[in-house]
Amino acid sequence: MFVLIVGCGRVGSSVARSMLADGHTVSCLDQDPESHARLEVGLDTSWEDSGGQFTVGTALETQALEEAGVAKADAFVAATNGDNTNIVISQIAQRRYEVDTVIARILDPLRAEWYREQGLLTICPTRVAIEMLEDKLRRAADPTSLDAGTAEFADSPPAGGNE
Repeated sequence: MFVLIVGCGRVGSSVARSMLADGHTVSCLDQDPESHARLEVGLDTSWEDSGGQFTVGTALETQALEEAGVAKADAFVAATNGDNTNIVISQIAQRRYEVDTVIARILDPLRAEWYREQGLLTICPTRVAIEMLEDKLRRAADPTSLDAGTAEFADSPPAGGNE
């Protein structure tokens, strides 16, 4: 699968390295040439020698998207630090280039939900954090509840235990 990831910050570069390690062809687009260094964290060779592609450019410019390979992308991830940019470039990838899988990271939970209702796949890290915090607070408020996140399960009974 050919994956185009726009935005090579902590999120975009991590997803890019993971997809490359899984054997996919990965192209990254970022306006900051220094973000290329994040792609090589943990690699034995350069990003390009590992099979990745990196393009410096502004995601809102179709020329940069085309240079990064949007026309042949099977999947597109918008992971810049701006909701507006992620929404617009995702719609461009989805509507103009007909990319099969388009995912936008949107930090604003209300906007993420609205665009999801319009047919855009969205990931909202803010919503995930809210849900996790609420869950932890509810568990702290009810100390008798089982915290499945800390439960341990063994394949066999402990040694020396009563059977």
